[in-house]
Amino acid sequence: MGYIPSDAKWYLAEIVQEISVEGDPRRVVHTNLVLVRGDSPDEAYAKAVELGTESEISYVNPDGKLVAITHCGLRDLNVIHGELEHGTELSHSEEIDMDDSAIQRYISPKEELGVFAPIKVSRGPCYISKDVVEELSKKFPDLNLHEGLTPPK
Repeated sequence: MGYIPSDAKWYLAEIVQEISVEGDPRRVVHTNLVLVRGDSPDEAYAKAVELGTESEISYVNPDGKLVAITHCGLRDLNVIHGELEHGTELSHSEEIDMDDSAIQRYISPKEELGVFAPIKVSRGPCYISKDVVEELSKKFPDLNLHEGLTPPK
């Protein structure tokens, strides 16, 4: 086991979910990075698994197909070495023997960072909830909410 500070309270869990849509053979896999509060690694693990299990759901999409979200497990679980405040390191990785050009390829330009990148329409099956689309359509009747939710066939 890695070093766990005695006062550790926070962990980062990578929760893996599979989304399946009735009649579509493609499997959509989401990995969600989730903050977990725990007084020990075992407690953090149990809480992360519980979060994943609680996220399991099924519903109907706008095309009338059954969508099922299934918890697959954890991809990783790491302790946060410090209090949650500006500048606290949440995670790290290490690469060995990278030359200057490899380092430059490793770094993303600002416009490619997640918060600045344009929204990408999924090319996978439509897994949005029909109930959500209907509720939004009531509140925003001028929007065509179904357009762009289902990839072109």
